[in-house]
Amino acid sequence: MQQIQEFIDSITVVKVMDIFIAIGIVILFRLFSGAISYGIIKLFKLKVKKSKEIKESAFYEPIKVFISILGVYVAFVFLKQPLQISQSVMHFITIAFKIISVMAFAIGLARSFTPESTLVKKIFAKKNRSIEDTGLNFILKTIRVVIYIIAILIVIIMLGIDINGLIAGLGLGGVIVTLAAQDTAKNLFGGFVIFLDKSFNVGDWIQIDNFEGTVEDMTFRSTRIRTFENSVVNIPNSVISNSSIINWSKMESRRYRFTLNISIDTPLEKLEIVQKRIATMLKKHDNIIDDSIIVKFDSIGTNSINLLICSYTDSVDYTSYLEEKEKINYKIIQILNEENVQFAYNTEMVFVKQ
Repeated sequence: MQQIQEFIDSITVVKVMDIFIAIGIVILFRLFSGAISYGIIKLFKLKVKKSKEIKESAFYEPIKVFISILGVYVAFVFLKQPLQISQSVMHFITIAFKIISVMAFAIGLARSFTPESTLVKKIFAKKNRSIEDTGLNFILKTIRVVIYIIAILIVIIMLGIDINGLIAGLGLGGVIVTLAAQDTAKNLFGGFVIFLDKSFNVGDWIQIDNFEGTVEDMTFRSTRIRTFENSVVNIPNSVISNSSIINWSKMESRRYRFTLNISIDTPLEKLEIVQKRIATMLKKHDNIIDDSIIVKFDSIGTNSINLLICSYTDSVDYTSYLEEKEKINYKIIQILNEENVQFAYNTEMVFVKQ
């Protein structure tokens, strides 16, 4: 309390004016931070005319923060002599300013490596690659992590911590961390394997072991899948890279196949007519691939004649596939009714010995 009172007593009119000037400096830098940030980015993007595009730049907000913090630092430098701020305090303020500056630059650089950033869109537009590609997202996440790791190492050096001594000082703890990080390394490697194999992309419908659903995201550790029960499952990348993956989204066509069991009493003439009418109906159907149609007398059952009906439809979406399947089933039943052909039923003959 006594030190605070002494500080208050030492404040003169001149010092009050200096404090107001310092506050003015902070406010001034804050007010003009947006304009300065806009101008700096404009220097590097002379061809860009739209202000919205400049303000959406990855570095726009980080530069604004830097300018605002710079104003605070300049204010402290201005007040150093009037308020007799000690060298140790100024050293702390300078280090804090440098750390914030490094992190602001790192954030801006990291934001430059996102799927939505202008830089990435320009690079991959030239290569005719999809910006939604899962492998691309994985690479960009890796780059962003590397940027933040480098920024943290720079901050550690600024704080005067010896990195070599820090690593050497880990000792047994370092061994434990290394062992614990083995699974992380496996998952990271698994992620790169998935990327290189191009097994699936975000949005694909896949099946892995007992899990089936839509891929929502892929991180360093795991892949997130939204199941058809609307639950979310995270599968480690190391598990996925060593598992068989069924990518249903890669289907170019779906197979329609079933066996039509007709009554054993059906005359062969009727059977041939039903075969031809079903084959003709399938050929006229819009979504059926013509050269895939098979309607054959497949086998004879105990009480049935079995017709194999097989074809492929280009309706790969499950809902549209069910709709096409339903239309075909209706038409087959209609053909059987028009030809007065009956389905086979399970029957048994019982002989009674007298």
